[in-house]
Amino acid sequence: MPPASTYYLERRWRSGAEEGFTRMALDFKTLLGEAEVAHGHLCAGQILGVRMAMLGLERLGISDPRGADRKRLVTYVEIDRCATDAIAVVTGCRLGKRALKFRDWGKMAATFVDLSSGRAIRIAAKESSKQRARELYPEIADKNRQQMHAYREMADRELFSEEWVAVTVEAQEMPGYKSARVVCAVCGEGINYDREVERDGRILCLGCADVARRYYRAL
Repeated sequence: MPPASTYYLERRWRSGAEEGFTRMALDFKTLLGEAEVAHGHLCAGQILGVRMAMLGLERLGISDPRGADRKRLVTYVEIDRCATDAIAVVTGCRLGKRALKFRDWGKMAATFVDLSSGRAIRIAAKESSKQRARELYPEIADKNRQQMHAYREMADRELFSEEWVAVTVEAQEMPGYKSARVVCAVCGEGINYDREVERDGRILCLGCADVARRYYRAL
């Protein structure tokens, strides 16, 4: 017998559940499996991230983000939690490709930007979705399991708020941007992507220009 979570996906997939679920079900199961492998485990945040990303792509009309449309999309994420790994899997956006941008706002939200059209949509998880999960599955005591079941079947409008927004992606933030590599006059390390500053006629990296901004301290 397959794991309960797998059975539940298949059961809901066949049942014609609420609006917003059936249209993505054929791809949802595969993408959720890929997200689980990439993240290391399956949780409610993974389900939210997969659905959030799929909704964003649908709204932008991007059907093949990891293939033919891979150069169209930049994604901004606002939290460094489970959902972010799932969003990266679905969209194909990666930090190493400069297509995934992290803004540390502590919010379960992401903004999907179509570079070809200039359109962007910000999607955020609703706080009310947690209460809705409790209403749907009061017999499940474990909060994560409860949400995992509910988030699979809840309609998009129950899970997320949506807002069309304007996002200016500066040239130096674009994937594929090329810049001169310069060297910090203090530490001697190379600096890429115009991240240097000039102080008293010297080129400095951000860490040497303002030591208090460093996330580390020398021992």
